[in-house]
Amino acid sequence: MPKRVLQGTVVSDRNDQTVVVRVERRFTHPLMKKTIRRTKKYQAHDAGNAHKVGDRVQIQETAPISKNKRWVVIAAAGAGN
Repeated sequence: MPKRVLQGTVVSDRNDQTVVVRVERRFTHPLMKKTIRRTKKYQAHDAGNAHKVGDRVQIQETAPISKNKRWVVIAAAGAGN
């Protein structure tokens, strides 16, 4: 089974080798037909502490690294993406 890849924005880089990434998903409400935005935060492993708050990054699911980390940063996404 392929590993999921998500794209989001770094909202915290305070912890060593960890970033918190906010991922937004949009969907249409089944009854009201209005576009709804929902966000979720993921803790991702950033081995080199390379990413800072505001960076757009791609994260990929992985085996558990710690209690809350199940994602790893794989690339910085472009600002226009």
